[in-house]
Amino acid sequence: MQIFVDTADLDEIKEAKKWGIVDGVTTNPSLIKKAVEKLKSRGMEISMEDYIREICKAVDGPVSLEVKAIKAEDMVREAEILYQKFNHVNNNVVIKIPVNTAINEGDEIFEGIKAIKELNAKGIPTNATLVMTSTQALLAAKAGATYVSPFLGRIDDYIRSKLGIKFGKWDVFDGSIIKKIEEMQRKEKKGNVAELYEEMSSIDYSDEGIYDGVELVESIIKIYRAYNFKTKIIAASVRNALQVRKVAEMGVDIATIPFAVIKEMINHYKTMEGMKKFMQDVVEEYRAIFEQ
Repeated sequence: MQIFVDTADLDEIKEAKKWGIVDGVTTNPSLIKKAVEKLKSRGMEISMEDYIREICKAVDGPVSLEVKAIKAEDMVREAEILYQKFNHVNNNVVIKIPVNTAINEGDEIFEGIKAIKELNAKGIPTNATLVMTSTQALLAAKAGATYVSPFLGRIDDYIRSKLGIKFGKWDVFDGSIIKKIEEMQRKEKKGNVAELYEEMSSIDYSDEGIYDGVELVESIIKIYRAYNFKTKIIAASVRNALQVRKVAEMGVDIATIPFAVIKEMINHYKTMEGMKKFMQDVVEEYRAIFEQ
């Protein structure tokens, strides 16, 4: 599994690069704006264009840059601008395209898919973002997306909010518990087949059959493997190390992970405890081996 760091902070990118485990970077306009403002607060003046070039230069792997338009032709034009301005720096720019740019009812819903299709024909790599369903991921792959980014954390948030479950942004969510609650409630139902079917089908706390963000990734993996799609899956909106472990076990291609969660992945109390014990057990004769 490849690891992309989900940040536009150059300090974080360079630090993660030193660890030797980062394969790429995903950004968005908000993250870039925040990073540039951080530098300016230190008295360092840099334009946003120059800052993006520094990110591309610092990363030995894909760098996702996002368009701002919502119409297919405008997204394609912006994608070409981003690609022309920044890809030559390190040949690593990928364009993030929302899979569906509709904001209100009645808006066009296939603008993102059309843009992905056209950019694929032009040889410009794309990352279909804001993917919340397996069917969106299916359409993005058929359009030729290079990457697809299902948003695990946002699906968890949506399901918990819908059910009135209180949570913090980084809290772990286990959708299998919701499935068990459904099963318990269905066992209590009695009646004829028609009544039971109606009552039991009304007990559904999922999001179109998906119970958490990890299960969404699992569903997309199954579909892509069934049809041998070449589109790579990026587990996005990752909130904790447990999510990373679960999607890694499924064989997801990539996880884009916040800097803080990457740090969470390496930490464990017993590891620290073991290090303390190892250091205490080093005898003088062994220490002397290293004194040249």
